Amino acid sequence: MKTIICQEPGKLEIVQSTVPRLSAGHSIIQIEKVGICGTDIHAFDGTQPYFEYPRILGHELAGRILETTPDSNLEKGDLVTVMPYLNCGKCIACRKGKTNCCAQMQVIGVHIDGGMRRYISVPNHLIIKENQLNIQQLALIEPLAIGAHGVARAHFVAGDFVLVIGAGPIGLGTMEMAKVRGATVIAMDINPNRLQFCKEALNIPYTILATAEDSMDSLRTITNGEMPIAVFDCTGNLNAINCAFEYVAHGGEYILIGLQKGDIIFNHPAFHKRELTLMSSRNATIQDFEHVIKNVKEKAVNPEKYITHQFEADHIREAFKTCTSTSSAVIKVLVDFSS
Repeated sequence: MKTIICQEPGKLEIVQSTVPRLSAGHSIIQIEKVGICGTDIHAFDGTQPYFEYPRILGHELAGRILETTPDSNLEKGDLVTVMPYLNCGKCIACRKGKTNCCAQMQVIGVHIDGGMRRYISVPNHLIIKENQLNIQQLALIEPLAIGAHGVARAHFVAGDFVLVIGAGPIGLGTMEMAKVRGATVIAMDINPNRLQFCKEALNIPYTILATAEDSMDSLRTITNGEMPIAVFDCTGNLNAINCAFEYVAHGGEYILIGLQKGDIIFNHPAFHKRELTLMSSRNATIQDFEHVIKNVKEKAVNPEKYITHQFEADHIREAFKTCTSTSSAVIKVLVDFSS
């Protein structure tokens, strides 16, 4: 079967590998579409934490059941997506229901080989059957669930101003899930094209260009001088993360969805006097996936809006080049393994 391996930073190879055999408690998924995520891009450029090479990338997966075991609720031909987080079920986080941050977490496509191949064996309990959605929608459920989990961490109420920094797919999903909960969303990014997408495609009422000299003044004006009660970083950029501490309202929350390798630095007195809360948001839970799927079915969220480019698997290098280009106006790239 066709398999794409990231051998080392900057090097992708297309090889032929053995089709996996069906094993107890697993199903074989015939992969149709794989989304390229920021995690994949960081792995490709060598800046992804928790990563070792060589690795088969890919954790935003959509496909069809090829084979399954008698004890599953799946049938051949079912349309599925995958919750790509293998948790131990025994550590303190798992025992508390926080399976998304298991102490022994293994993420498909990061810690273990992922789905950029024609067939993959996945534990049945991580497979989500959804025949009412199409393949392209299913490929976007996981990144939307990441945003949904970050939003679930915050305590804002309907009408509150929230700021989402970074208008990539994770940031867009965070904006949409915050809107579903009733927030007044402000989008911030360094790319004016992406901010225009926020306005036109997602109906985000306020956008701010991060590089503008008056960006802080704009934020104060929009929020009537109070600043956003919740700020979400979806950039994974160290400078952006450090700067955003200034954006949070008194008594507010700062949620880090993006991830980078460096140390966070902030002014303690400024943080302390506002009694801010700093939180990380890692992966997602089954409840987040179910929440996203419900909203896609109800047409409150349309993930297909995000898809700007699609490539055949044979053109994977061009796909990654497009993702990293500053001039391609890319939002979400899907890789097609169906041919």
